[in-house]
Amino acid sequence: MIRLNKYLSEAGVCSRRAADRLIEAGRVSVDGHTAELGMQIEEGQAVFLDGKSVEKKEDFILLAVNKPRGVVCSERSQGGDVNIIDFLNYPQRITYAGRLDKDSEGLLLMTNQGDLIQRMMRGANFHEKEYEVTLDRDFNDRFLKDMAAGVYLRELDVTTRLCQTERIGKRSFRIVLTQGLNRQIRRMCGEFGYHVLELKRVRILNIRLGHLKTGAWRNVTERERRDLLAMLEEGQEDVQDGTD
Repeated sequence: MIRLNKYLSEAGVCSRRAADRLIEAGRVSVDGHTAELGMQIEEGQAVFLDGKSVEKKEDFILLAVNKPRGVVCSERSQGGDVNIIDFLNYPQRITYAGRLDKDSEGLLLMTNQGDLIQRMMRGANFHEKEYEVTLDRDFNDRFLKDMAAGVYLRELDVTTRLCQTERIGKRSFRIVLTQGLNRQIRRMCGEFGYHVLELKRVRILNIRLGHLKTGAWRNVTERERRDLLAMLEEGQEDVQDGTD
């Protein structure tokens, strides 16, 4: 037996809290009958959301990976480079949710849930990604303010969104972005004449790199996954409502 809201969550539909709202709204049925809040179901029972079948066709896989420098985010071989799929050699098919370039390291989420990837990568949802950056020389506080205020990238002909920055050393800082332009941080720093020596992603939404060793991976916890789905659900609702 499994609670219906948990079943919907593990099927990648939404968070448990959002599932309860769907059930309360009468949008979920089990074996042809309108579902009730708090009900439990057994294996083999037919679950439908808005008339469409909801099935757990495969295990919900979501990994937090500490990608090393030199490994490319690709599902195919890139010349002599090692791609992330071959590097992990995971026994089931998974792919990455958001790239890190070859010269960057840090947190990379990998999953077998295509819908989850699409929701995470929607730029309109303003999902936060946090990085630690080391430059080739010292910088002043004005640099951080200018970075946070948005930077015009000549190569892309676009101005970056407002973001958060914080000094963590003479040549290092923390930055939180809500967009994912190609080599964005490197390009931003380059506009001010700085070269990025080290770039590490340490957080995606609520999931943190923590003390995970370079090249290692772990399963995202049930709590992390539940909170992630809730944040994605809230972001989707904001987009539908037309709010920022």
